[in-house]
Order: sequence, then C-alpha cells, then structure tokens
Amino acid sequence: MVTQVARASGYLTAFKVVALLNMAAILVQAVTAGQMMSGAAGGLHGAGAGAVHLLGLVQLVVAVLLWRPARGVGWPALVSLAVLLLGFVQSMLGGSGVVAAHVPLGMTLFGLSVWLVVWSWRR
Repeated sequence: MVTQVARASGYLTAFKVVALLNMAAILVQAVTAGQMMSGAAGGLHGAGAGAVHLLGLVQLVVAVLLWRPARGVGWPALVSLAVLLLGFVQSMLGGSGVVAAHVPLGMTLFGLSVWLVVWSWRR
C-alpha cells in the first residue's frame, strides 16, 4: 500500500525511476556475462558492477525516504537493502571465479529487481 503522502512527496516517482534503472543495469550484467561465458573479451561486465552498486545504493536511500518521511510501506527498503548487499556478494564471487554461486545469485538479483519494478509501477 502506498499512501497519498508517499504519492504526493515525489519519492514514489523517484523510486520507480531508480528501480527501473537498477533493473536495467542488472539486465545488462546478465547480457555481458553471457558474452563473457561464450568467450568474448571485454570489461563491460566488470564495469557494470559499479553501476549496479551505485544504483543499488541510490535505490536503498529512495526506498527509505519513501518508507519513513513519506509514510509508505517498509518492505521495499528491506528488499533494496538485500539487492545492494547481494550485489556486493556477487562482485566478490565473480572476482574469485566462483561461477557456480555467481550465476544463481545473479538470477536472484534480477528477480528481486523485477519484483520491485512491478510493485512500484502497478496501480
């Protein structure tokens, strides 16, 4: 449930935009990971991790603002925190070459980000 205060504050609109951008960044990570696994060289996957971390942090901040001052629901802030923390775990696993855990965790991150986008854009 999103209160009228949350809608009027602009935090919901900000959350929609940031959640959509974060989901897109995670999707780009999936595409570039597929290219790396097929043998294509390039540092886009590693560079994209920075974008996912930055957008994850911004999403968490906006989710907390939507929850506390705007009196919205709190669970998107918790899911945003999980996305941010799991993104850092993803980077750690990817850097150490643990692909067996890296791939399923990436799918989990994408699922959580889609969930947040769908929630924020539905009526």
